[in-house]
Amino acid sequence: MATQLVPLAEVERLSASVIRILGGNPGKFTLQGTNTYLVGRGPQRLLIDTGEGVPRWASLLLSVLQEEKATVHKALITHWHVDHVKGIPDLLRLCPKATVHKHMPDDGQVDIQDGQVFAVEGATLRAFHSPGHTADHMCFVFEEEDAIFTGDNVLGHGTAVFEDLDAYMASLRKMKDRVSGRAYPGHGAVIDNATTKITEYIKHRQQREDEVLRVLRYGDSDAEAVAGRSTPERVRDWTPMEIVKVIYRDVPESLHVAASRGVTQVLSKLEKEGRVRQDPSSGTWRLNAGQPAL
Repeated sequence: MATQLVPLAEVERLSASVIRILGGNPGKFTLQGTNTYLVGRGPQRLLIDTGEGVPRWASLLLSVLQEEKATVHKALITHWHVDHVKGIPDLLRLCPKATVHKHMPDDGQVDIQDGQVFAVEGATLRAFHSPGHTADHMCFVFEEEDAIFTGDNVLGHGTAVFEDLDAYMASLRKMKDRVSGRAYPGHGAVIDNATTKITEYIKHRQQREDEVLRVLRYGDSDAEAVAGRSTPERVRDWTPMEIVKVIYRDVPESLHVAASRGVTQVLSKLEKEGRVRQDPSSGTWRLNAGQPAL
């Protein structure tokens, strides 16, 4: 995966009011590293996320603040994952008057409410609760640019993981309707068209859902293979891993365990909608009777 990533500068001005500072923690799940953003134009700035406590990030932040003749007024945390919060002590060492804001806050932090506005010279950010990746996840609409800071709900490369698919899909739909400009993701390169990328995410998740339903009905995930079938060949109960082996048959088995977690999330969402049911004794899943063919 790493060879497919667009190289990013450690520090880069992305617009008149946004400077991206990489967290210094590149990796399989963090891509080029966690993106942190210094937002605004005047002596007081907003900071979105703080990386995971890598000393290089603190050094970069200090250099940028000195060059900009600015300080961090408020830090806005998108969610609790360690690669977004462990740099908070370094931030407070550099900017002791900064306040840290986070939905579902920890000790010493201030809560972020849905719809709350944070404003500094050159930037007005409106927070909205966008759970799914995590329960506390917040995104921020940058009103002057008609842009959005997406946190980890939408990435600059690949797809995102989530704790609750139902909540995640609802958040994606809200995000899609909020802006028409660019997206500043928690990881990866800037996304030029937020609406297009978020729509792709929604379609991707819907495709996975349809594949799971086809496996439960027909034993095959391919739409062309089951086209025209009015009745299933056989109905039986499926484990998530059995579904994975059909949908991801061309994917190395070493990745199947991770894929099964995503399939389980899909099944849980479908169960909430009354479309499938689980046998508690065996942990297997079956399509509910009367479900329409895909």
